[in-house]
Amino acid sequence: MVADCGANCARWLLCLANFVFIAVSTCVVIAGTWLAADKASFINLTLNVTSSEINPANSSNGDAEKILKEFVEPAVIEQAAYILIALGAFLFIISFLGYCGAIKESRVLLTAYGIFLIIIFALQIALILLSTIYKSQAEHHSKGFLKTSLSKYYTTGTNKDAVTHSWDLVMAHMSCCGVDGAEDFRTAKLFVQKSSAEGLGRQVPESCCILTGDPLSLRPEDPSCISNPTHSNSYLATGCYHKFSNIVNDNVNIVIGVVVVVAATQLLAIIFSFCLCRAVGEERDYHYKY
Repeated sequence: MVADCGANCARWLLCLANFVFIAVSTCVVIAGTWLAADKASFINLTLNVTSSEINPANSSNGDAEKILKEFVEPAVIEQAAYILIALGAFLFIISFLGYCGAIKESRVLLTAYGIFLIIIFALQIALILLSTIYKSQAEHHSKGFLKTSLSKYYTTGTNKDAVTHSWDLVMAHMSCCGVDGAEDFRTAKLFVQKSSAEGLGRQVPESCCILTGDPLSLRPEDPSCISNPTHSNSYLATGCYHKFSNIVNDNVNIVIGVVVVVAATQLLAIIFSFCLCRAVGEERDYHYKY
């Protein structure tokens, strides 16, 4: 065991921090596995459907089961589950290296931990630089992805799926409509088909309208909004991408602060791991000589 006070502080800080990340990553893996194995029960619990006044559980059991089935149907949810599992496993492996390396004072594990952190730090710097240099291309691809999800999956009526519910949630809470505006729904194939079948002359979903009461209830203040959206009864000209960009720009100091804190934490972990590794080596050399 290292006798140096600074090395001991670094050791226990690494142990504590990595133990927290091990616990968090384990929870992420469990959540991802649960979501992959039983999507309905996971969403049922996380959305707390039994307590919300507008949740399907307050209707008949058959209706609740049907809506939950619609919510978890697309492959997007399953892909999200696998992403959670992969992310959790990756964090667990790195945290495990750091924790075991610090608690066992293993130079091999500490070196591997430090190298992994350096690689991650370098990739983050590269990502930030590339996003800055190719900002317009990044925006183009981001918009393209969002527009694709809207045009391929967004629908209306009783057959709403997870993508539709997610878009409704975003638009209702951010007071926006589509990616760039209401015109995005003209190319949403499922939405156009279902709207034609309804026979209501629907142009936009309820979530694009100015709502009254709980946003999740999707009750337009003006019932004619869905068929005759205007600037006074809807957000037809306010795209969610532009709205989100404005929110980020308005809170750019917070974003920069978070990035600095994350970078500083990673740098400290790298420094602590190599300092502890060096202290362990010097301690062993000392005992070997004397």
